[in-house]
Amino acid sequence: MGMTLNTGDPMMTYAQGFEDYLQVPLQPLMDNLDSNTYEVFEKDPVKYSEYQRAIYLALLDRVPAEEKDTNTQVVMVVGAGRGPLVNAALNAAQRADRKVKVYAVEKNPNAVVTLQAHKEELWQDRVTIVSCDMREWSAPELADILVSELLGSFGDNELSPECLDGAQNFLKDDGISIPCSYTSYLAPVHSPKLYGEISARYRDPTKISESYNFEMPWVVHQQNRFPLAETQPLFTYYHPNKDPIIDNSRYKVLTFPIQTNSVLHGFTGYFETVLYKDVMLSIEPSTFSRGMVSWFPIFFPIKDPIMLKEGQDVIVHFWRLHNKKEVWYEWTVTSPVPLSIHNPNGRAYSIGL
Repeated sequence: MGMTLNTGDPMMTYAQGFEDYLQVPLQPLMDNLDSNTYEVFEKDPVKYSEYQRAIYLALLDRVPAEEKDTNTQVVMVVGAGRGPLVNAALNAAQRADRKVKVYAVEKNPNAVVTLQAHKEELWQDRVTIVSCDMREWSAPELADILVSELLGSFGDNELSPECLDGAQNFLKDDGISIPCSYTSYLAPVHSPKLYGEISARYRDPTKISESYNFEMPWVVHQQNRFPLAETQPLFTYYHPNKDPIIDNSRYKVLTFPIQTNSVLHGFTGYFETVLYKDVMLSIEPSTFSRGMVSWFPIFFPIKDPIMLKEGQDVIVHFWRLHNKKEVWYEWTVTSPVPLSIHNPNGRAYSIGL
């Protein structure tokens, strides 16, 4: 009675104790991650094997067999962390029997120390370490393949679009970005548990809005919740971005048909990404990458729960906005009951550039 059975699912093992525990989303662009956070990410049994497969396929596509001894591909890992993607690139090259020259670009000085140690002990002259923000680096040559893992629980919420738009300046015109695209997803949910957890959180008297805890997203392993409709795609980004004028702001309206009487407490956010060709990673329920543990979903609450009846539509408006210093989301419901806009001008939550 009351015991949790071990089903062999890595996510269940990893997430034990984090059920419905609210976490403020990471801001790795503004803040330097600590070694414990890196260690958690590096233990993912799925993510890096899929990255390695994507790099392997990209190398085979770019270098014909007859050129394998003469054509050296430049692979740039931007946001290299402590080096798992560098290892993935080197392993992919070995498996593909292709020559590579790898650059590892990382702004966090603590992570750079680990990269330097790996270079001395393992990688040696196969890898060049660059201690720099990728948006400010002047690369000595152009990359054939640009590799990054800058995605958050909502895809773009750790500023991958802004980072890669800067980094693509040192990608060849025919170069490959891994990932090449990612899409956020949204679904309405009923969760008195999460609503209660947010209501009980400390209110910071310095904040403009008393309800600011309901005007920010929370990363949370959601257990006590009931989805009220199928997930729908929200925002998609492609890399390299070939638009003549690059603008990463977004706005979309989604309509969710409700099939049961219930109460709306907010929206769960997910993402899926295409690394290369058919190689994908996803936390969206219908395409979830089984065994992957790097991301929990994200939750966008609403201040005032809405009573719903079967057959009604929930219409949600969602924005991704920015200025020169930060990026933020705004959201509201206009049907069946209109709400005020949550997080206007990023008053409760923003992501620092």
